[in-house]
Amino acid sequence: MTTDRHTRNKELIAPLRAALYDFEPDVLRRVLHDICAPDAVFHLAFPFETIRGVDAYVEGAYMPLLRAVPDLERRDFIVMAGPTPEGADWVGCGGYYCGTFAAPWLDVPATGHMMHLRFHEFYRVEDGRITEMQALWDIPEVMMQAGAWPMSPSLGREWHVPGPATCDGLVPGPSDEAAAMRSCERIVDMLSHMKKHPSKGGPEVMEMDRFWHPKMSWYGPSGIGTGRGVSGFRNWHQIPFLNAMPDRGQYLDEIEYHFFGDRNYAAVTGWPNMVQSITEGGWLGIAPPDKKITMRSLDFWRLEDGRIRENWVMVDLLHMYDQIGVDVLARMREFNKARHGFDPETGAAL
Repeated sequence: MTTDRHTRNKELIAPLRAALYDFEPDVLRRVLHDICAPDAVFHLAFPFETIRGVDAYVEGAYMPLLRAVPDLERRDFIVMAGPTPEGADWVGCGGYYCGTFAAPWLDVPATGHMMHLRFHEFYRVEDGRITEMQALWDIPEVMMQAGAWPMSPSLGREWHVPGPATCDGLVPGPSDEAAAMRSCERIVDMLSHMKKHPSKGGPEVMEMDRFWHPKMSWYGPSGIGTGRGVSGFRNWHQIPFLNAMPDRGQYLDEIEYHFFGDRNYAAVTGWPNMVQSITEGGWLGIAPPDKKITMRSLDFWRLEDGRIRENWVMVDLLHMYDQIGVDVLARMREFNKARHGFDPETGAAL
């Protein structure tokens, strides 16, 4: 019999994961009503944004995706749960929605082939019910698969990001509170050192070799891509990021983020959980707007012998672009005007 609440919380969402795997809308709707509070709020990636209530969530987010991918299924490669230092209980899931991309979605052209859409979804549980969800879907990943990504090329490697190399991401119960705390403390310590650079010194102040495994993999969102090893992480993400936003980490009083762990996994959630200004030489190939922005990032880490071996990172890039006045979806529709099945005047799917 399950005794600890974090294992119970993972069991709470098991019917939801099963309904999303088989993807029967009526079953999905019923399960969500069973496990969610009546006033549950769903924070989603741009352009969906915040949706309140189960029915609005299913109709606004899932049904358009199901119409585009009629054999839609969900595959989880991480399911973990734990408490935050502030006392909230969260369940974190990472994986893919996949199936045949048969009709346009968000005006992304259909390919007729298998598609994959990486997700990170975090559920806050109170008194046995889900009260809040924070979720990022990697929409740029689908654009790339359709040959319709309209922004600059990624510096990192774009590929089908894998699940944990150790195949232990579906973390079993019972909860090990001591191990979870060690994992979280290690990540918080690592991040505190990361924030020392560049304001307090060169790369050496981050002590990256102490925190990161020499064969680390940093799985960034599509539009940034994957970096292998410390040099890959620094070259393809960190250096361009800090060059564009040197005031990173200076506005902690304007954001909130919450860490939770489960055995050798840790996660962070927050909406938003970063704020900084795009200045200097700009970022992702765009000119610097000299503007302060917020960013949403939902991340997982897997540790081996006290060092980070894998880090899955999801950032809402479309939301970032929207804040600086760049409508990525509209630009994509401009590209689509020459494609069969799209209105040549608007680029929208017919």
